Amino acid sequence: MNEFKPDASRIDTVSASLELPGQECYAAYVGLDVHKETIAVALAEPGRQEPRSEGEIANRPKSIEKLVRRLSERFGGGVLQFVYEAGPCGYGLYHQLAGTGHICEVVAPSRIPKAAAERIKTDRRDALKLARLARSGDLTPVWVPGPEQEAMRDLTRARGDMKSQERKARQQLSAFVLRHGHAWPAGKKRWTQAHYTWLESLKFAHDWQQVVLQEYVDAVKAATQRVADLRAQMERALAQWSLAPVVEALVALRGVDTLAAMVLLAELGDISRFDSPRQLMAFLGLVPSEHSSGGRRRQGGITLTSNGHARRMLVESAWSYRFPARQTKHLKRKAAPASEAAKGIAWQAQKRLCGRYRDLIQAGKNSKLVCVAIARELAGFIWAIVREEMPRVRGAANAG
Repeated sequence: MNEFKPDASRIDTVSASLELPGQECYAAYVGLDVHKETIAVALAEPGRQEPRSEGEIANRPKSIEKLVRRLSERFGGGVLQFVYEAGPCGYGLYHQLAGTGHICEVVAPSRIPKAAAERIKTDRRDALKLARLARSGDLTPVWVPGPEQEAMRDLTRARGDMKSQERKARQQLSAFVLRHGHAWPAGKKRWTQAHYTWLESLKFAHDWQQVVLQEYVDAVKAATQRVADLRAQMERALAQWSLAPVVEALVALRGVDTLAAMVLLAELGDISRFDSPRQLMAFLGLVPSEHSSGGRRRQGGITLTSNGHARRMLVESAWSYRFPARQTKHLKRKAAPASEAAKGIAWQAQKRLCGRYRDLIQAGKNSKLVCVAIARELAGFIWAIVREEMPRVRGAANAG
């Protein structure tokens, strides 16, 4: 993620590695307001004239192909820059436009400048605004995953969705039995075979309540099975994933198992694209918000921007650093496939983060806030391991 410099001789975008002499290299800037059925199109030519609307087209591959061909002919085959907001329609449009040889960027909706007095919002106005801001360079592109990366992200998110459904089903079953005066002993483990046997042995006053109980139990078992099936599918997919060696390296970290490493890399992709760990921490929304003016500096809670899936996984992993740093048999066993460099970084992380957790707790900080602070620093060690491993992965891919 290169920082913008006013005196730079070229502009690098996330979506393309094409080196072009400057903004004027684009023949035109095309803003697209994308919806399920339609796409509003607007065009801004280089210069200071106002962008103009090109109407609407159907959100279909053939219609998009016709639009690109028509605009390309109008501007003599020059390179066009297309921009649209990230949203529920995914990246299919991006891949189609990028495949035509033109530049396409998917921009972050939350980073689009908005005037305070702006009160009218239509598809036409949104497309015009995107075209104008693309020409001025005021849009922030997001990283677009490739087909393999997107498929792995879908798999890990599906497993997370099934886990949420399992938690909900368990909560509903527990609430039902508690409401009727039945409680599992506090010190005993739940959701084991013994627990299910106890649940199914409960007696209620009416027959239909027995039916309700069994339906709740069956729902919990079905949800648990779906989670297990998707976990098994993730393990099978890992062997075919190009980032599998990086997953093995990240597992050397304390608190990071195969599942956590897969979720992080599926959500973030090649983390080495960040120039520094601070950029990664800011991208994950783990840095404090700030409102400072004059001589007054005020910091608030973390920004919570960008990818919540990866941030949640990091916070969960950070809890394991509340224990003293040590090399247990379990940690050595799970770190065995990792490189020596990754193992060294993981041990440095243990010493740093375990001591940091202890110091912050002794200073009287809230344990949840401390865990978030540890997660922020853990992101830096993850960045270091990925930067160490990615050259080997790229070398293996080029050799293959």
